[in-house]
Amino acid sequence: MNAVIQQGPLALFAAFAIMHTLADFPLQGDYLARQKSRKQAGSRSEWLIALLAHCVIQAGGVWVVSGSLAFAAAELLLHGLIDLGKGEGKFGMATDQLLHLLCKLAYALLLAQSHGSL
Repeated sequence: MNAVIQQGPLALFAAFAIMHTLADFPLQGDYLARQKSRKQAGSRSEWLIALLAHCVIQAGGVWVVSGSLAFAAAELLLHGLIDLGKGEGKFGMATDQLLHLLCKLAYALLLAQSHGSL
């Protein structure tokens, strides 16, 4: 069992939040941040590749923290949908970050519950 999972939901959420912050800011870079928005991308293919690349980075982080490919797959999909909504102007940065962190909170609670840490 993952050592972070054994520490309970708060430790899990902290690990997810740290991973998210690293993947959404320094690991994303200016190119992905611009190109993952359909309105700013150079082409449709650049937009799709940039959005997918960013989501794969995020999903990889969830996999590393949780050890779960199922949660990584959920993150790939959910992160993409949230970033798509932000890129289309449905909401701003604060809502985007809140939604991402709520996903991480859900993963932490579900993992802790399934491992008897709740």
